[in-house]
Order: sequence, then structure tokens, then C-alpha cells
Amino acid sequence: MAGVPTAPRPPEAPAQPLRGDAAGATAWFWGATCIAAVLALWFVATAGEAEYRLVSPATLPSPGETFRAIPGIIATQKPVANTLGTLGRVVLGFGLAALVGVPLGIVAACFPPVRSFLAPLTIFGRNVPVAALMPLMFQAFGTGELFKVMFLFVACVAFVVTDTTAALLEVPERYVDTARTLGASRLQIILKVLVPLAAPAIFNSLRLLFGIAFGYVMLVETFRGSDTAGLGGLINIAQRLAQREVIMIVILIIPLVAYAIDRTLWWLQCDLFPHRYGGRGLLPKLFGRLLHGAARGEEAA
Repeated sequence: MAGVPTAPRPPEAPAQPLRGDAAGATAWFWGATCIAAVLALWFVATAGEAEYRLVSPATLPSPGETFRAIPGIIATQKPVANTLGTLGRVVLGFGLAALVGVPLGIVAACFPPVRSFLAPLTIFGRNVPVAALMPLMFQAFGTGELFKVMFLFVACVAFVVTDTTAALLEVPERYVDTARTLGASRLQIILKVLVPLAAPAIFNSLRLLFGIAFGYVMLVETFRGSDTAGLGGLINIAQRLAQREVIMIVILIIPLVAYAIDRTLWWLQCDLFPHRYGGRGLLPKLFGRLLHGAARGEEAA
């Protein structure tokens, strides 16, 4: 009836966010569930006697067969040394790509003619299938370490340049305008405004690209004619000898090592840029104290 007051409606529950991060325990639970589901599928596909399995043991060994082979593989195949050899190649190749690509990306972002000049090269480097370049690089650099390092460099440098350029271009223009108002020169704006503000995004891009480089090194180590050092070399040898257990162990090692490296780099990223990612900032504080102590030592001298 008109004029009769109605009862207030209860407040609506807040809508669940569509994006964002899951809580720590929830994320661990679902991640462990995914791993358990994959292991269960592996067990079911390889359970029973060889002739009754869903997947032949010549194609996929069972979890029990794989894990029983671990002591022998450690004794004869030297997986730790080969893992370190693979990581060394990734560090050298990707490190060279970062050493060249980051400065080029900074220059390309700040000077449009340079960006236009590099555009054809970066478009080519980001879109050409890297496997198509392997025969050419094989002929140019042979089968040794130089071939592997240069392949990783060529495969990654275009992505580093593009991501670095994008990180600087995404810095809001108001920071540049404020620096100009205060009388900063072009070089000062680049080094003291654009680069520091873009540094978190650049580091995050390098962390993600490092994982891609770790995948590329498997491709180059298993390339025909390559030597047998590294995890890819173990796969080559195991494939020739029909040692499926060795292949499975290497396949398990790769994501474990990649995950450990990614988490280490993520911790480093959070610590270097606490204002962006909520870290404790231990390394910047340590560097600041070292620089302060060095400056005081010079003044005392």
C-alpha cells in the first residue's frame, strides 16, 4: 500500500573478483591437485603387465620403473653435471641477449628513428620459427658451445628489445613533463626517470623470457650433429639406446629446475623493487650501505 514504509533490503554480498591472485593455501592446494591428477593419469596409463597396458612400455615407462632407475641414472649419466652445463649455456646466451637487447630497447624507446630502424629486425626475430634458423647457425658456428650460445642469443634478443621498448613507452608522460619542468636534460630524463620507472617491468620480462630460453636450449642440445653435453644430450643418448626411463627423468628434471629458477628470480624481483611487488628491499639497502661506506672512506682519505 502507498505510504507504508518498506523494510530495508539486506546489503548484497560483494561480488567475487574476476582477476587477481588466489590465497597461498588455495594456490598450493590446486597446484598439488593438478600434479596428483597427472601422476594418477600416468599410473593408470602404464599399470599392469606390458602387454595389457594402455600405453606400451616402449613408449612410456611406469612411475615405478622410472623412479627405480634413478640411482643408476645418477651413477652413470651424471644428471647434476649435465644440468649445470645446460644452465651455463642458458645464462651465457640469454645474458648476452639481455646485455645487448636492454640498451637497444632503451635507445629505441627514446629515439623514434632508431625504433623505426630496428622494427624490421625485431618483427623478423619475433616471428620467424627459431628452428628454421638452426641449419644456418649450424653452418656458421659449427657444433660447439658457440653455436648453442649464439642460437639462444638470436632466439631471445628480439623479444628483449621489444619488451624493453614497450616498458619505457608505458611510463606515463607526466613524469617526463615534471622532469622537464625541473630543468632535466634529455639524458637525465632517460637515466633518472624513464629507466628507473620501467625497471620493474623490464626485470619481469627478463624473468619470463629466461624460461623461454630454457626451453630453447633443449631444442639446440637435441639438434642433430650437436655434441652430447647437457640435458638435451642425455635425451639424445637415451633415445638412441631406447632408454625411456632416462628420458622421463630428464623431462621431470627440466620443470623442477625451471620452477626453482623462476621462484629465485621472482624473490630477487620483489626484493629489488619493493615499492612495486611488496618485497623487503634487503638488496637495495645492502647496496646503499656499501656505497655509503665507500663514499665515507673516500672522504676520510
